[in-house]
Amino acid sequence: MATVTFDHATRLYPGSEKPAVDQLNLHIEDGEFLVLVGPSGCGKSTSLRMLAGLEDVNAGAIYIGDRNVTDVQPKDRDIAMVFQNYALYPHMSVADNMGFALKIAGTPKAEIRQRVEEAAKILDLTEYLDRKPKALSGGQRQRVAMGRAIVRQPQVFLMDEPLSNLDAKLRVQTRTQIASLQRRLGVTTVYVTHDQTEALTMGDRIAVLKGGILQQVGTPREMYDAPANVFVAGFIGSPAMNIGTFAVADGKAKIGSADVALDAAVDGDKVTVGFRPEDLEVVAAGTAGAFNVEVDLVEELGSDAFLYGTLVDGGDSMLAGADQVVVRIDPRNVPDKGETVSVAIKPGLAHVFDATSGERL
Repeated sequence: MATVTFDHATRLYPGSEKPAVDQLNLHIEDGEFLVLVGPSGCGKSTSLRMLAGLEDVNAGAIYIGDRNVTDVQPKDRDIAMVFQNYALYPHMSVADNMGFALKIAGTPKAEIRQRVEEAAKILDLTEYLDRKPKALSGGQRQRVAMGRAIVRQPQVFLMDEPLSNLDAKLRVQTRTQIASLQRRLGVTTVYVTHDQTEALTMGDRIAVLKGGILQQVGTPREMYDAPANVFVAGFIGSPAMNIGTFAVADGKAKIGSADVALDAAVDGDKVTVGFRPEDLEVVAAGTAGAFNVEVDLVEELGSDAFLYGTLVDGGDSMLAGADQVVVRIDPRNVPDKGETVSVAIKPGLAHVFDATSGERL
């Protein structure tokens, strides 16, 4: 097992002026499950491929343990990668697919069989060892790809969106299997996804990238409760945080017709305020600090319900999403479409950001 360190690692593709990954500084502890997350094109897969040795590092360095692997060949880095498309050999059995890398390395047949059977037992694949990949479901093929990585007994697992080809139900099931498997094996794992729900549920820590630049790294709870900037605030959480830019005076933001007290000192006459759907509560009309929302739609999910509405008397405020406000409400007490409800931000739960830089205040 080993730590992984990106030390100002940069990747600039030929013909491009802007780095795909720009001065990435990131330390991953021994045995940690770190999730790299961000929108398409943010540099997360490039970062993973730099660690794997599949992309050149134009500046900075990458370490696995104390060893500088920046210029080391992929096969000599002691890593195992699980790809999005499984990359199984169709003409080989499951057992041969899982043991192929060991065979190439000259490992004795008896040891290969033992390691393959151990991995198959962990992954519930024992009865499929003699089948070809085409006779397996998508979830089973993904487990074979995982098994191929496990039998290598590498220092680091790299996973590049391994669940994106699975249907929604299987994705939820497989992500719990991967997370529990990683905890059992204790192998340092770097996992790439664009799905923030996957990131929140699987990772010990999450690193959020945007435009090749690391925005924030922390535990899922830290990212959710104290996002470093507007981008992280809007990206982490589902439904997304309500975020808007409002006029501010005397330490209070003008949200709709309400003056909402802020916990942070604000310079200037504008401030960006974020509030999560569950941090709003429906209150009586006229309550201090409450603003009005006209109901457009109620999404009922059984145990939960979400009200999607329009800010009334929004004035020149600018809510991301054209003044749409999302409120988590009691699923057994749902307002009608077109009704106006008063909502207030629960004390201490407003997130305040600089209106110009987007940084947390």
